[in-house]
Amino acid sequence: MGERLAAGNVAIALLANTLVTGAMLFVLITIFGPISGAHFNPAVSAVAAFQRDITWKLCIAYIGVQVAGALIGVAAAHVMFEMPVVQLSVKQRSGAAQLFSEFVATFGLITTIIATVRYAPSRVAAAVASYIVAAYWFTASTSFANPSVTVARAVSDTFAGIRPIDAPAFILAQLCGAFAAMLLASWLLSPRVR
Repeated sequence: MGERLAAGNVAIALLANTLVTGAMLFVLITIFGPISGAHFNPAVSAVAAFQRDITWKLCIAYIGVQVAGALIGVAAAHVMFEMPVVQLSVKQRSGAAQLFSEFVATFGLITTIIATVRYAPSRVAAAVASYIVAAYWFTASTSFANPSVTVARAVSDTFAGIRPIDAPAFILAQLCGAFAAMLLASWLLSPRVR
């Protein structure tokens, strides 16, 4: 809808996409946080498994549901906007700057989640939504920061899309950013011995 109403103004389309994403993240995390820990992101689930907050069996199940949910969501959006349900993106998102942006976006997201869960758990929804809204604008990649979202965007030839050939490198950058954040957080937030 943002792309259609922006009439070619990319900044307005990005702003619309940003606001909708932030608002829905806030709602979804608020609703599903108490049920599942709001696991919508394979990078988040993998970090949780490495930190032994969830089992690997549950992590794998979450990742399957996350990818399936992302694909169902993009198909539903295509139906709502009278677009072909099955499509592949042709939007190029490649190169070192794009990959570093995804590393930074995911690093910041995971750091935000770990620190907020630890120090202000009642504010996770607001912190994550705010971070993603900002990261859309301070990263060259518009902050996918989520492997399942990357998969979904590869099958949507819209403003938010990514060519399927570019998606694996994005996912690798996201996972590297997530694990770098996990390592930093484990050092930075560990109890200090004096």
